Amino acid sequence: MSVDLATVKRVAHLARIALNEGDAERMMGELNGILGFVEQLSEVDVTGVEPMTSVTPMAMKKRIDTVTDGSKADDIVANAPETDRNFFLVPKVVE
Repeated sequence: MSVDLATVKRVAHLARIALNEGDAERMMGELNGILGFVEQLSEVDVTGVEPMTSVTPMAMKKRIDTVTDGSKADDIVANAPETDRNFFLVPKVVE
């Protein structure tokens, strides 16, 4: 896969980066070099290689997946003009 000058200009436009012709040519070469390296990585056989989360073996710290209200409901509605059971009360806008 290679990047042409039109693609570089389009990506620069989408990223809101101003590029002149010289910068666009240089960027095209750099992007093609990066993509060439990525293609080289895809040739590596990784069958049987376990994914790593760290360079040293360790168990991931996990929290219990429970649904809570965050124990902050009173703090959240504290500055509201009107509340009812931790809900904001707003004027009716639709009849």
